[in-house]
Amino acid sequence: MASIQLSFGKCIRFYRNKIGLSQEKFALLINMDRTYYASVEAGKRNISIANIEKIANGLGVPISQLFMCIETDEKANK
Repeated sequence: MASIQLSFGKCIRFYRNKIGLSQEKFALLINMDRTYYASVEAGKRNISIANIEKIANGLGVPISQLFMCIETDEKANK
C-alpha cells in the first residue's frame, strides 16, 4: 500500500476527529458513500483530486493544508 495514501488517510482522520464527526456523518455531509470514504481514510484508495477537494471543503481546510500534513507525516515515518 502506498505510504502517501496511508498518510492522507491519517491526516483526514485527524481533521475529521477535530470537527467531531463520525465517518458516517462526515461522508453524508460531503455527499460521499460511507464505505468509500472509510476506505480512503484507511489508505486503501487512490482518489481523484476532485474528491480530495470535496473532503478538504467538508473539513473546512485548504487542500494545501492536507498536503502539508501528508508531507509532515511522511517525514516523521522515514
